[in-house]
Amino acid sequence: MLTKTIITLIMAAFPASLIAQSANEIIKKHTKDAAAALEEYLQKNPKASDKEDAINYLIESYARLEMTERQAELLASKYESLPKGKDLVPQEFFGAFQELFRLYMESGSKDKAKTALESAKKDIVGHPQADRFGQFIEQLGGELNKPSVGDVMDIKFTDLNGKEVDLAQMKGKVVLVDFWATWCGPCIAELPNVLKAYEDYNDKGFEIIGISLDNAKDEEKLKDFIKDRNMSWTHAFDGKGWGNSLAKKFGITSIPATFLIGKDGKVASSNLRGPALSKAVKNELGL
Repeated sequence: MLTKTIITLIMAAFPASLIAQSANEIIKKHTKDAAAALEEYLQKNPKASDKEDAINYLIESYARLEMTERQAELLASKYESLPKGKDLVPQEFFGAFQELFRLYMESGSKDKAKTALESAKKDIVGHPQADRFGQFIEQLGGELNKPSVGDVMDIKFTDLNGKEVDLAQMKGKVVLVDFWATWCGPCIAELPNVLKAYEDYNDKGFEIIGISLDNAKDEEKLKDFIKDRNMSWTHAFDGKGWGNSLAKKFGITSIPATFLIGKDGKVASSNLRGPALSKAVKNELGL
Protein backbone atom coordinates (compact mmCIF):
# COMPACT_ATOMS: atom_id res chain seq x y z
CA MET A 1 0.00 0.00 0.00
CA LEU A 2 1.33 3.47 -0.87
CA THR A 3 1.87 5.79 2.08
CA LYS A 4 0.76 9.41 2.01
CA THR A 5 4.41 10.53 1.83
CA ILE A 6 5.19 8.36 -1.19
CA ILE A 7 2.02 9.49 -2.99
CA THR A 8 3.02 13.10 -2.31
CA LEU A 9 6.50 12.51 -3.71
CA ILE A 10 5.07 10.80 -6.84
CA MET A 11 2.64 13.63 -7.45
CA ALA A 12 5.40 16.18 -6.99
CA ALA A 13 7.47 14.46 -9.67
CA PHE A 14 4.83 15.26 -12.32
CA PRO A 15 4.33 18.74 -13.73
CA ALA A 16 1.00 20.23 -12.71
CA SER A 17 -0.03 20.51 -16.37
CA LEU A 18 0.50 16.76 -16.86
CA ILE A 19 -1.52 15.82 -13.78
CA ALA A 20 -4.41 17.94 -15.02
CA GLN A 21 -4.58 16.00 -18.29
CA SER A 22 -6.82 13.00 -18.86
CA ALA A 23 -5.32 9.52 -19.19
CA ASN A 24 -6.01 9.55 -22.94
CA GLU A 25 -4.25 12.91 -23.35
CA ILE A 26 -1.21 11.64 -21.44
CA ILE A 27 -1.03 8.46 -23.54
CA LYS A 28 -1.44 10.44 -26.76
CA LYS A 29 1.29 12.92 -25.80
CA HIS A 30 3.79 10.23 -24.84
CA THR A 31 2.95 8.15 -27.92
CA LYS A 32 3.57 11.18 -30.11
CA ASP A 33 6.86 11.95 -28.33
CA ALA A 34 8.01 8.32 -28.62
CA ALA A 35 7.11 8.23 -32.30
CA ALA A 36 9.06 11.42 -32.97
CA ALA A 37 12.10 9.99 -31.15
CA LEU A 38 11.93 6.75 -33.15
CA GLU A 39 11.59 8.64 -36.44
CA GLU A 40 14.76 10.55 -35.57
CA TYR A 41 16.49 7.33 -34.52
CA LEU A 42 15.70 5.63 -37.83
CA GLN A 43 16.78 8.69 -39.79
CA LYS A 44 20.19 8.63 -38.08
CA ASN A 45 20.44 4.80 -38.12
CA PRO A 46 18.82 3.59 -41.36
CA LYS A 47 20.49 0.18 -41.02
CA ALA A 48 19.84 -0.33 -37.31
CA SER A 49 19.58 -3.97 -36.24
CA ASP A 50 16.28 -3.21 -34.47
CA LYS A 51 14.82 -1.27 -37.39
CA GLU A 52 11.95 -3.74 -37.83
CA ASP A 53 10.91 -3.39 -34.18
CA ALA A 54 11.02 0.39 -34.47
CA ILE A 55 8.86 0.40 -37.61
CA ASN A 56 6.30 -1.96 -36.07
CA TYR A 57 6.06 0.30 -33.02
CA LEU A 58 5.66 3.35 -35.24
CA ILE A 59 2.85 1.69 -37.22
CA GLU A 60 1.00 0.94 -33.97
CA SER A 61 1.68 4.46 -32.67
CA TYR A 62 0.34 6.20 -35.77
CA ALA A 63 -2.73 3.96 -35.68
CA ARG A 64 -3.40 5.15 -32.11
CA LEU A 65 -2.75 8.77 -33.13
CA GLU A 66 -4.98 8.34 -36.22
CA MET A 67 -2.16 9.56 -38.47
CA THR A 68 -3.22 7.27 -41.29
CA GLU A 69 -1.08 8.78 -44.03
CA ARG A 70 2.21 8.10 -42.24
CA GLN A 71 0.90 4.75 -41.01
CA ALA A 72 0.19 3.75 -44.63
CA GLU A 73 3.65 4.92 -45.76
CA LEU A 74 5.34 2.73 -43.17
CA LEU A 75 3.11 -0.27 -43.95
CA ALA A 76 3.87 0.10 -47.66
CA SER A 77 7.59 0.26 -46.90
CA LYS A 78 7.34 -2.81 -44.68
CA TYR A 79 5.41 -4.69 -47.37
CA GLU A 80 8.02 -3.86 -50.03
CA SER A 81 10.82 -5.17 -47.83
CA LEU A 82 9.22 -8.60 -47.37
CA PRO A 83 10.29 -11.67 -49.41
CA LYS A 84 8.10 -12.35 -52.45
CA GLY A 85 7.42 -15.25 -54.80
CA LYS A 86 8.74 -18.65 -53.73
CA ASP A 87 10.38 -17.12 -50.64
CA LEU A 88 7.15 -15.49 -49.46
CA VAL A 89 6.29 -16.08 -45.78
CA PRO A 90 2.45 -16.19 -45.77
CA GLN A 91 1.86 -14.88 -42.24
CA GLU A 92 4.19 -11.91 -42.67
CA PHE A 93 3.17 -11.16 -46.25
CA PHE A 94 -0.59 -11.24 -45.77
CA GLY A 95 -0.38 -9.57 -42.35
CA ALA A 96 1.20 -6.49 -43.94
CA PHE A 97 -0.84 -6.64 -47.17
CA GLN A 98 -4.24 -7.00 -45.49
CA GLU A 99 -3.55 -4.19 -43.04
CA LEU A 100 -2.37 -1.90 -45.85
CA PHE A 101 -5.38 -2.78 -48.02
CA ARG A 102 -7.75 -2.20 -45.08
CA LEU A 103 -6.17 1.16 -44.31
CA TYR A 104 -6.51 2.33 -47.92
CA MET A 105 -10.14 1.21 -48.03
CA GLU A 106 -11.09 2.85 -44.73
CA SER A 107 -9.46 6.13 -45.74
CA GLY A 108 -11.30 6.14 -49.08
CA SER A 109 -8.12 5.60 -51.15
CA LYS A 110 -9.63 2.96 -53.47
CA ASP A 111 -7.08 3.67 -56.23
CA LYS A 112 -4.23 2.87 -53.85
CA ALA A 113 -6.08 -0.21 -52.60
CA LYS A 114 -6.48 -1.42 -56.19
CA THR A 115 -2.77 -0.83 -56.91
CA ALA A 116 -1.82 -2.77 -53.76
CA LEU A 117 -4.10 -5.62 -54.86
CA GLU A 118 -2.54 -5.82 -58.32
CA SER A 119 0.95 -5.81 -56.79
CA ALA A 120 0.02 -8.65 -54.43
CA LYS A 121 -1.20 -10.75 -57.37
CA LYS A 122 2.23 -10.44 -58.98
CA ASP A 123 4.16 -10.91 -55.74
CA ILE A 124 2.68 -14.35 -55.01
CA VAL A 125 3.75 -15.78 -58.38
CA GLY A 126 6.19 -18.65 -57.91
CA HIS A 127 4.97 -19.68 -54.47
CA PRO A 128 3.73 -23.32 -54.15
CA GLN A 129 0.38 -22.06 -52.82
CA ALA A 130 0.00 -19.23 -55.32
CA ASP A 131 -3.36 -20.50 -56.61
CA ARG A 132 -4.89 -20.57 -53.13
CA PHE A 133 -3.40 -17.17 -52.29
CA GLY A 134 -4.79 -15.82 -55.55
CA GLN A 135 -8.31 -16.91 -54.66
CA PHE A 136 -8.05 -15.10 -51.34
CA ILE A 137 -6.77 -11.93 -53.00
CA GLU A 138 -9.60 -12.04 -55.55
CA GLN A 139 -12.14 -12.40 -52.75
CA LEU A 140 -10.60 -9.46 -50.91
CA GLY A 141 -10.66 -7.47 -54.13
CA GLY A 142 -14.44 -7.68 -54.16
CA GLU A 143 -14.38 -5.05 -51.44
CA LEU A 144 -13.23 -2.51 -54.02
CA ASN A 145 -16.82 -2.50 -55.22
CA LYS A 146 -18.17 -1.82 -51.73
CA PRO A 147 -19.87 1.59 -51.71
CA SER A 148 -18.25 4.43 -49.77
CA VAL A 149 -19.77 7.62 -48.39
CA GLY A 150 -20.75 9.81 -51.32
CA ASP A 151 -21.19 6.93 -53.78
CA VAL A 152 -24.43 6.22 -55.66
CA MET A 153 -25.72 2.63 -55.53
CA ASP A 154 -27.40 1.45 -58.72
CA ILE A 155 -30.05 -1.00 -57.46
CA LYS A 156 -32.89 -2.36 -59.58
CA PHE A 157 -34.83 -5.60 -59.02
CA THR A 158 -38.22 -7.28 -58.89
CA ASP A 159 -39.16 -7.86 -55.26
CA LEU A 160 -40.78 -10.89 -53.64
CA ASN A 161 -44.23 -9.48 -54.40
CA GLY A 162 -43.47 -8.93 -58.08
CA LYS A 163 -42.99 -5.16 -57.72
CA GLU A 164 -40.30 -3.40 -59.76
CA VAL A 165 -37.94 -1.48 -57.49
CA ASP A 166 -35.43 1.18 -58.55
CA LEU A 167 -33.43 2.96 -55.85
CA ALA A 168 -32.89 5.92 -58.19
CA GLN A 169 -36.63 6.54 -58.13
CA MET A 170 -36.56 6.87 -54.33
CA LYS A 171 -34.49 10.06 -54.30
CA GLY A 172 -35.92 12.50 -51.78
CA LYS A 173 -36.38 9.72 -49.24
CA VAL A 174 -33.88 8.30 -46.75
CA VAL A 175 -33.31 4.62 -47.58
CA LEU A 176 -31.57 1.83 -45.69
CA VAL A 177 -30.11 -0.84 -48.00
CA ASP A 178 -29.82 -3.94 -45.81
CA PHE A 179 -27.98 -7.11 -46.90
CA TRP A 180 -29.08 -9.91 -44.58
CA ALA A 181 -30.32 -13.54 -44.33
CA THR A 182 -32.56 -15.59 -42.06
CA TRP A 183 -29.59 -17.83 -41.20
CA CYS A 184 -27.46 -14.85 -40.07
CA GLY A 185 -27.42 -14.60 -36.27
CA PRO A 186 -26.01 -11.04 -36.11
CA CYS A 187 -28.63 -9.94 -38.67
CA ILE A 188 -31.45 -11.27 -36.50
CA ALA A 189 -29.91 -9.70 -33.41
CA GLU A 190 -29.89 -6.32 -35.17
CA LEU A 191 -33.45 -6.66 -36.50
CA PRO A 192 -35.19 -4.98 -33.49
CA ASN A 193 -33.18 -1.82 -34.17
CA VAL A 194 -34.13 -1.89 -37.85
CA LEU A 195 -37.81 -2.46 -37.01
CA LYS A 196 -37.79 0.41 -34.50
CA ALA A 197 -36.27 2.83 -37.01
CA TYR A 198 -38.85 1.81 -39.61
CA GLU A 199 -41.74 2.15 -37.17
CA ASP A 200 -40.57 5.56 -35.95
CA TYR A 201 -39.66 7.15 -39.28
CA ASN A 202 -41.40 5.38 -42.16
CA ASP A 203 -44.22 7.92 -42.24
CA LYS A 204 -41.64 10.70 -42.24
CA GLY A 205 -39.85 9.55 -45.41
CA PHE A 206 -37.73 6.55 -44.36
CA GLU A 207 -37.73 3.37 -46.45
CA ILE A 208 -35.85 0.07 -46.35
CA ILE A 209 -34.63 -2.21 -49.13
CA GLY A 210 -33.91 -5.67 -47.77
CA ILE A 211 -31.60 -7.85 -49.86
CA SER A 212 -31.77 -11.47 -48.75
CA LEU A 213 -28.81 -13.82 -49.14
CA ASP A 214 -30.97 -16.87 -48.45
CA ASN A 215 -30.84 -19.86 -50.80
CA ALA A 216 -33.59 -20.89 -53.22
CA LYS A 217 -34.67 -23.86 -51.08
CA ASP A 218 -35.47 -21.47 -48.23
CA GLU A 219 -37.78 -19.11 -50.14
CA GLU A 220 -40.90 -20.09 -48.20
CA LYS A 221 -39.02 -19.89 -44.92
CA LEU A 222 -37.90 -16.39 -45.89
CA LYS A 223 -41.44 -15.30 -46.76
CA ASP A 224 -42.80 -16.68 -43.48
CA PHE A 225 -40.01 -14.98 -41.53
CA ILE A 226 -40.75 -11.62 -43.17
CA LYS A 227 -44.45 -11.96 -42.45
CA ASP A 228 -44.00 -13.13 -38.85
CA ARG A 229 -41.58 -10.31 -38.02
CA ASN A 230 -43.73 -7.68 -39.74
CA MET A 231 -40.90 -6.64 -42.07
CA SER A 232 -43.27 -4.83 -44.41
CA TRP A 233 -40.66 -3.16 -46.59
CA THR A 234 -39.53 -4.34 -50.04
CA HIS A 235 -37.25 -7.37 -50.36
CA ALA A 236 -34.87 -8.54 -53.09
CA PHE A 237 -34.28 -12.29 -53.37
CA ASP A 238 -32.70 -14.35 -56.16
CA GLY A 239 -32.04 -17.59 -54.23
CA LYS A 240 -28.29 -17.56 -54.89
CA GLY A 241 -27.09 -17.17 -51.30
CA TRP A 242 -23.64 -15.59 -51.22
CA GLY A 243 -23.84 -15.53 -55.02
CA ASN A 244 -26.67 -12.97 -54.84
CA SER A 245 -26.19 -10.67 -57.84
CA LEU A 246 -26.47 -7.45 -55.84
CA ALA A 247 -24.16 -8.75 -53.10
CA LYS A 248 -21.52 -9.62 -55.70
CA LYS A 249 -21.99 -6.29 -57.46
CA PHE A 250 -21.26 -4.35 -54.29
CA GLY A 251 -18.51 -6.56 -52.86
CA ILE A 252 -20.49 -7.81 -49.87
CA THR A 253 -18.40 -10.44 -48.07
CA SER A 254 -20.04 -10.33 -44.62
CA ILE A 255 -23.51 -9.60 -43.28
CA PRO A 256 -25.29 -7.71 -41.94
CA ALA A 257 -24.06 -5.03 -44.32
CA THR A 258 -26.08 -1.83 -44.38
CA PHE A 259 -25.86 1.44 -46.30
CA LEU A 260 -27.90 4.50 -45.38
CA ILE A 261 -28.81 6.52 -48.47
CA GLY A 262 -29.52 10.23 -47.99
CA LYS A 263 -32.20 12.26 -49.73
CA ASP A 264 -29.68 13.16 -52.45
CA GLY A 265 -29.41 9.48 -53.43
CA LYS A 266 -25.84 9.09 -52.13
CA VAL A 267 -24.45 6.87 -49.38
CA ALA A 268 -24.45 8.90 -46.15
CA SER A 269 -23.10 6.20 -43.82
CA SER A 270 -22.73 2.44 -43.53
CA ASN A 271 -22.91 -0.47 -41.08
CA LEU A 272 -24.83 1.43 -38.42
CA ARG A 273 -25.61 -0.67 -35.36
CA GLY A 274 -27.91 -0.36 -32.38
CA PRO A 275 -29.33 3.10 -31.53
CA ALA A 276 -26.90 4.66 -34.03
CA LEU A 277 -29.25 3.64 -36.86
CA SER A 278 -32.26 5.60 -35.64
CA LYS A 279 -30.05 8.55 -34.77
CA ALA A 280 -28.57 8.63 -38.29
CA VAL A 281 -31.98 8.24 -39.94
CA LYS A 282 -33.40 11.11 -37.88
CA ASN A 283 -30.41 13.26 -38.82
CA GLU A 284 -30.74 12.50 -42.55
CA LEU A 285 -34.45 13.30 -42.42
CA GLY A 286 -33.59 16.64 -40.85
CA LEU A 287 -35.75 16.05 -37.80
